[in-house]
Amino acid sequence: MNLPPAHRRPNTLGVHSLDRFVFSVPDLDIAERFYRSFGLDAQGDANRLDLCTRDSTHCWGSVFANGRPKKLQYLRFSTYDDDFDALAARFRSAGTCDPHPLSDGAGAWTRDPDGTPVQLVAGPKVSAAAKRTAEPRPSVAPGKGAAPSRKTAARVRPRRLSHVLLFTPDVPRQLAFYTQTLGLRLSDRSGDIIAFMHAPHASDHHVLAFAKSHAPGLHHSSWDVDSFDDVGLGAEMMRNDGYAKGWGVGRHVLGSNYFYYVQDPWGSFAEYSFDIDFVPADIDWAPGDHPPEDSFYVWGPAVPDDFVVNHEAPA
Repeated sequence: MNLPPAHRRPNTLGVHSLDRFVFSVPDLDIAERFYRSFGLDAQGDANRLDLCTRDSTHCWGSVFANGRPKKLQYLRFSTYDDDFDALAARFRSAGTCDPHPLSDGAGAWTRDPDGTPVQLVAGPKVSAAAKRTAEPRPSVAPGKGAAPSRKTAARVRPRRLSHVLLFTPDVPRQLAFYTQTLGLRLSDRSGDIIAFMHAPHASDHHVLAFAKSHAPGLHHSSWDVDSFDDVGLGAEMMRNDGYAKGWGVGRHVLGSNYFYYVQDPWGSFAEYSFDIDFVPADIDWAPGDHPPEDSFYVWGPAVPDDFVVNHEAPA
């Protein structure tokens, strides 16, 4: 008897991965400096920058330069080959759109209720297939210090993209679309203020999240790192490189991950994340509706005044 792989939920139609997020910025040189400092492998040419991590050559994000303010352009999700036709039919039912001009044109296309183009392709699973634990640290002989010096500490390099969080004027409407069209599942929410969604075929607590705002936009991308120490070390290295604005170090309630958010040159954020909750394919995660005061963080510094400001679409 052929058993399904551990990262595939039987008789369930849905995407398995957030494959890529794509946005544009005024100046690509500024983007390259920021993401290289953040620890990503930023590769590109005069008009495009691809964001890769140390663990694979997969392109998790693409940044384009167009001389205009930062803007989310589209999201790309991937599914198993034998699920593609059925999910593409859902896309057609939701209303097709032309491929985004900055894309490769592949797969099926639709728009979410906020107007953001969404691409569906068939391909390998790239989102997490198992709970990631801390990378082992070299053993230290008795009588020796374990911490590196500031000048010998290696630069933090994320392992993979964990999730993106988008602003939206209507959180419930986005939840309904991504559930019905892509097969994502609600993990947790706080009323109509914020919500987190996971993929059914094993994934982090969320691959996609939404926060209420007056307009759509990209709030942050989140990147998985090796350890809690790397969250703090990444924060320090970014401050040393001139990126002093951020939030953390702290620990979230929903998702449970340790975090530090670095504010990027356009007002959004890139997050160092470690030890986020994981939803196996054979587990039904019980979604909760949490009060706002118990849905954000367990501990950490005060939230910056502009942390939830949508700089992509100023009020």
